[in-house]
Amino acid sequence: MNIVISKPDKNKTRQRRHARVRGKISGTSERPRLNIFRSNTNIYAQLIDDVAGVTLASASSLDSEVTGTKTEQAAKVGALVAQRAVAAGHKVVVFDRGGYLYHGRVQALAEAARENGLEF
Repeated sequence: MNIVISKPDKNKTRQRRHARVRGKISGTSERPRLNIFRSNTNIYAQLIDDVAGVTLASASSLDSEVTGTKTEQAAKVGALVAQRAVAAGHKVVVFDRGGYLYHGRVQALAEAARENGLEF
């Protein structure tokens, strides 16, 4: 008798967590949502106004000025998105970690964004 042990799909459980959180938080033009998406190779950050359905500022590790290890890239992306947000006139945001743990790359991005003028 063969018993197959199946592991839960990590991305599916993350998406379920993210959907649960998104039911509680939303971005407005006065206080946009800072959304994080983390893939195996890259990290992306967007400032989103959910009421109008528009992206106000964005940055990713694919930008030419972002180099280094993945954690260093995340910190640079956080600094970059914060600078672009402040330049667009947005200082106070709602942080949406996208269902990821507040640890490692997500934490590095958040701390760099705070250091560069975003409040959350």
